[in-house]
Amino acid sequence: MGNHNNPKLIEVDQNAGTFRVARTAFTDQEVFEAERSEIFDHCWIYLGHSSELPKKGSFVTRSVAGRHLIFNRDAAGTVNAFLNSCPHRGATVCREAAGNTKNFTCSYHGWVFGADGKNRDLPGIESYAEGFKEKGCADLTVVPKLDHYRGQFWFVCFDANAVSLTEYLAGATEYLDLIIDQSEAGMEIISGTQEYAIRANWKLLVENSFDGYHAVSTHSTYFDYLKNMNGVLAQSNVVGFAKDLGNGHAVVEYTAPWGRPVANWVPAWGEERKPEIDALYNRLVEKFGEERAQRIAKHSRNLLIFPNLMIVDVMSLTLRTFFPKSPDYNEVTAWAIGPSEETSWLRKNRLHSFLEFLGPGGFATPDDVEMLEQCQRGYANAKEVGWNDISRGMTKAEPATVDEHQIRTFWRQWNTLVQRRLSPNNASTQS
Repeated sequence: MGNHNNPKLIEVDQNAGTFRVARTAFTDQEVFEAERSEIFDHCWIYLGHSSELPKKGSFVTRSVAGRHLIFNRDAAGTVNAFLNSCPHRGATVCREAAGNTKNFTCSYHGWVFGADGKNRDLPGIESYAEGFKEKGCADLTVVPKLDHYRGQFWFVCFDANAVSLTEYLAGATEYLDLIIDQSEAGMEIISGTQEYAIRANWKLLVENSFDGYHAVSTHSTYFDYLKNMNGVLAQSNVVGFAKDLGNGHAVVEYTAPWGRPVANWVPAWGEERKPEIDALYNRLVEKFGEERAQRIAKHSRNLLIFPNLMIVDVMSLTLRTFFPKSPDYNEVTAWAIGPSEETSWLRKNRLHSFLEFLGPGGFATPDDVEMLEQCQRGYANAKEVGWNDISRGMTKAEPATVDEHQIRTFWRQWNTLVQRRLSPNNASTQS
């Protein structure tokens, strides 16, 4: 696509209450390359949770923004993130998904690195110049920036000059706090990872992950199922709002119509479980007060940490990341997360809810994947039908969860960043 004559990617007319996104944003290779260079190379990207590194020597390997990383805890207890490439010839150093080790050994020439990334052994060191290893060029390479929020959520950034993580997270910290404060002992990733791919653009999954408008039609089978399960729904309607949190982060928060393991009992769970749930809720009230306890326990939220971390805190709690491999293909990883101290019954309930609705074989995800792939197929007609409309609720002072305020928040930030690489002729228009 030529920069000099390409149509704008976003058109906004505030007076008319319209917001449109060009469908080429989902199909064009040049846009894809701009995303990689201006978004994934410069934004803070979620890496992992501290509970994945429970002991000294624990590690996981992970692909993040096109890089292969080692996320580990060394012998001193320090959390690190290294590029998983040998400084010698570039071979992958750690080829296991997870484990515990004091050292990493490159299988190609036998270079050995400690859990702190320092070179511990270099076969044939006598053939190198004096002081070669001490210069640091034989150590694993650390990511440019690594930081955490409240010791639990770890992020990396490949731009050494980026703003601090706290500044980047902006208003999203309020919602991360609502999640972290669900536990007195600390949240933990529950064993097991779900990985799947979608033949659709990654931004479609961003939109869908906090789009309340599609729920009733796309997931009608699930809601019929709930209506037929006596006592599953705590209420019949959803009431909430959408909010811009700054830097492209956004959220929808709403009263939860379903039971929540954190502290929202429903009759379907049985009267015998109610005292346990009430006790959890009372502890939240004692610690945070009634209003905040209500938000933690009885409100649901779908939170986007720009660009690609979705935290879906509904009848279960899910972390979801997704990375584009091409304009029409992205790979998704999802984890269930919950309080480390919760009882076995609550954990079983949480995992059931996670798998039943949010898992790749649940009620929701197959529906969503089908819809996103159908959208991508529809973009074959983009020459004649070239725009997506994202105008719902644009003239409202207080947009609801079924409006598209949160989606527009994402698109505005996305457009600002990709235009750093694309032609100024592609800039959005506003009137």
